[in-house]
Amino acid sequence: MTAHRLAAFSDAVFAVIVTVMVLELSAPDEPTFSALWPLWPTAISYAVSYLFIAIIWINHHYLMRFVGPPTLRLIWINFVHLFLVSLLPFATAWVARTRLASAPVAFYAGLFVCIDIAYNIFEREVLARADPLHVSPHTRRMARRRSLIVLAGFMTAMLVAFVAPGIAFGLICAALILHLRPEPPGSRP
Repeated sequence: MTAHRLAAFSDAVFAVIVTVMVLELSAPDEPTFSALWPLWPTAISYAVSYLFIAIIWINHHYLMRFVGPPTLRLIWINFVHLFLVSLLPFATAWVARTRLASAPVAFYAGLFVCIDIAYNIFEREVLARADPLHVSPHTRRMARRRSLIVLAGFMTAMLVAFVAPGIAFGLICAALILHLRPEPPGSRP
């Protein structure tokens, strides 16, 4: 297997996940703009989940530049990561249907924790094997720090969701901002 095949398979899975999420969207029965207002939880949870998938795909694409022939370990790590991401449409629908209730938002944040842990393992595996000329020790350290900060943000959101789900949802959004750029802060692109 080549890195290109691994990336192509991952791209296909991401496309299916986004498609499944879109199929969960339902239009209101009434033909008025005011009928859209009650759908705000659906809109916001879909937007955040879509952003999360976009961030995952961009970061995955960025990391795939450093993968030579993928090891069996890396392939399995990628499969675990993709499996966890595939649960996102379910979590998104639950958050939307319950209008950001505590348990669904805690589950949503917990899923983000699991996805982020899998991504961190994937990132660490890829960067450990990357050519030192392309990925400096400083870049590896910055990637690790960013990963830990984002993971802490998701874990905090999971705990906060039990008492303040709206704030927890905001914490999830704030943590996502740190991964908007695939290269860690302070590293060379």
